[in-house]
Amino acid sequence: MDSRFMELGALLDPGRPPKVDKSAILVDAARMVTQLRDESQKLKESNESLQEKIDELKAEKNELRDEKQKLKTEKENLEWQLKALSPPPTYLPHPPPIPAPFSAPGQVVGSKLMPFVGYPGISMWQFMPPAVVDTSQDHVLRPPVA
Repeated sequence: MDSRFMELGALLDPGRPPKVDKSAILVDAARMVTQLRDESQKLKESNESLQEKIDELKAEKNELRDEKQKLKTEKENLEWQLKALSPPPTYLPHPPPIPAPFSAPGQVVGSKLMPFVGYPGISMWQFMPPAVVDTSQDHVLRPPVA
């Protein structure tokens, strides 16, 4: 019996020399059991509150999923209505071919002016001086007109 009390004392206070007073060992054991019960109760309450929070979040997730599905259906209906109301695309006829192989700019061809296609198809702003391209002083040099 004394060996059991010595074991219990060593478990309650590891690293310290075991107590020899049996009543002190029993009081320490009762205190430890009470402390462990309190911790267990707090953990149970925390677990329950977290479980409630999880249930609330699951319900909210399901509501959002339903709302998303409704919005998706509504979007599809609106797209369908838009397609039903929009007229079919009309295709423009191709312009008539240029009769002269090297037509001059501004030459009238079939009562229409032909565009001047002498410029290359690249942008030219990188060849301009930096002072012309700088827009940081535009509000001072050219105030907005209301």
